Amino acid sequence: MHGHGYTQPVKQPPHMGWLVFLRVLFVVIAIFSVGLLAWTMLLRLAIVTRKPLDWGLFVAALVADILALVLIGTEPGEDVHTVGGWTGMLLLLGTLVAGIAYYLAADIRHFHRLRHGGYPPRTAPAYGYPQPAPPTPYTATALPQTSGAPYTPPPQRPAPARIDEVRAELDELSDYLRNHDGRPHGNPEGGR
Repeated sequence: MHGHGYTQPVKQPPHMGWLVFLRVLFVVIAIFSVGLLAWTMLLRLAIVTRKPLDWGLFVAALVADILALVLIGTEPGEDVHTVGGWTGMLLLLGTLVAGIAYYLAADIRHFHRLRHGGYPPRTAPAYGYPQPAPPTPYTATALPQTSGAPYTPPPQRPAPARIDEVRAELDELSDYLRNHDGRPHGNPEGGR
């Protein structure tokens, strides 16, 4: 009467082809803009994963790109020849490389976990299901040596609790039938 209610439907991750297309698209946008739009990859990642770390990295990449533009923009002339200009270029390209590496690794890891259930299992069993039997201690016995090393048989897996219950019920049933097998119950054949 009072159950757990309905479970939330599991949202399936997008098709693998669509994910690959989006990854390639965002990396190409970042490369063709020479790092100016590298923050777009991290924005998509932050929206998808909703992790505070990803939001922080998105903001950091955006600030780094703006700072790089300011440093390059203060360069006198068209060529880069001051420390500020070179710092801006290194910052822009460093953000590009680091952003691509992190974006691909985190996006692949996120969708792999969604698809294959890489999250840790629940520690408590669901209500109404039997608990598995705890493992029994195993003691090895040495058999006659033939090759110089003692033989240890592989450990036996304990039977599930439900199988033990069924065995006990079958034993009780066979005892009952044996006790009532020879008694005549108004049957001339002796209970058969």
